[in-house]
Amino acid sequence: MKQCTDSILMVRPANFGFNIETAESNAFQINISIHNVIEIKAAAIEEFDNMVKLLAFNNIEVIVVEDSNNPVKTDAVFPNNWFSTHSDGSVITYPMYSPNRRLERRDEILMLLDDQFEVEKRVSYARYEEEDMILEGTGSMIIDRPNKLVYACISGRTDLELLQIFAEDRGYEVVAYTAVDAAGVPYYHTNVVMAIGDNIAVICLESIENVDERSDLERRLSDSGKEILEISRDQVSHFCGNMLQVNSTDGTKNMVMSSEAYENLTPCQRNQIEKYCRLIYSPLATIEKYGGGSARCMMAEIFLEKKL
Repeated sequence: MKQCTDSILMVRPANFGFNIETAESNAFQINISIHNVIEIKAAAIEEFDNMVKLLAFNNIEVIVVEDSNNPVKTDAVFPNNWFSTHSDGSVITYPMYSPNRRLERRDEILMLLDDQFEVEKRVSYARYEEEDMILEGTGSMIIDRPNKLVYACISGRTDLELLQIFAEDRGYEVVAYTAVDAAGVPYYHTNVVMAIGDNIAVICLESIENVDERSDLERRLSDSGKEILEISRDQVSHFCGNMLQVNSTDGTKNMVMSSEAYENLTPCQRNQIEKYCRLIYSPLATIEKYGGGSARCMMAEIFLEKKL
């Protein structure tokens, strides 16, 4: 079972913008009214297109799906929150915190996966929305697939009980913890404080104030063969935790992030990553500012086998 893929799906946004429903729990979102809606949409599309071109230039397979105009979905550019794929042929859909984000779950995208890949089964946890139990895909969870571990910081968007249900269904073991910012507010998603590649784990340890949880997390990462790269809370605020290892079709390992994240890593940290991966970074200032997510959130990994 591989940890990283060379194929991703991305959704080209039609109506990107500031989502007031998610802003209460996402401190990364900033609503600056000096830019109008049309300018924000245009800038987000340009950032998206440039990132896709950069990934393709580096021989990463990208499946681009156009967002539908109606209904309006301001966060459609972040598909990893509502579905994930797995090497056993499973496609899993998830319950979303914001009612307007539930509209992102599109049958057309699932049918596209059915058409192009060997999908053995679909699994949906969306029904748990009725019980206010939320688990937002690989935003909520960082999955170590070979070691069958799922890491998650608990928040309003990551319900511990549902996390345990998911892990039991998949045969994973849960490593749960609480990660908070400098004001003591839980981070909304695990993938803003943590990333795992084949050989390296990026983590903001200072955000985990419980000593036992922090020690257990470090032990699990070390025991699973990951070199730990520690980032600070300040670096988290610049999306330094929101990165993803994606491999090129020729086998080259790449760590994909935004330009903001790259510029806020120290030279030593960059060198630490480059022992294992080539660094790829793209400017995503508009998407980060108004959407509160970055490069990792924009990429839904495809672990399914292609149809012949």
